[in-house]
Amino acid sequence: MSLGSSWKLFAFGSAFFAGLTAILGKLGVEGLNSNLATLVRTVVIMAMTAMIVSFRDEWRWPQETSARAMTFLVLSGIATGLSWLCYYRALQMAPASLVAPIDKLSVAFAIVLGVVFLGEAVNLKLIVGGTLMITGALVLAF
Repeated sequence: MSLGSSWKLFAFGSAFFAGLTAILGKLGVEGLNSNLATLVRTVVIMAMTAMIVSFRDEWRWPQETSARAMTFLVLSGIATGLSWLCYYRALQMAPASLVAPIDKLSVAFAIVLGVVFLGEAVNLKLIVGGTLMITGALVLAF
């Protein structure tokens, strides 16, 4: 597998940009309503994503897309929106160095939800790693 197609590269990119998001978001919500700040961020994301889809000529909708898949995409969008609204409000109220670790508890939630709803395998590595992540987030936040 080439480095460019590695899921780990994209996962580390996600982590880096999420960290950058905390700092830029903290600076951006100063003196601004957190809900309005979330709207601005969302519009920028929509424009950026539309440019990428246009550049890659990916506007064709797959015919085999199911109503189930669309339902879950809509629900994911709602969850993302609620997450962002909470995140920006928290950044407005507290330092990024406290908000970001608690936000990263999303990893623990994803592990539990993946096991419960997706039937993902539980192993020692997952338990130890998840426990360390939770412990680290809690130590940093409190």
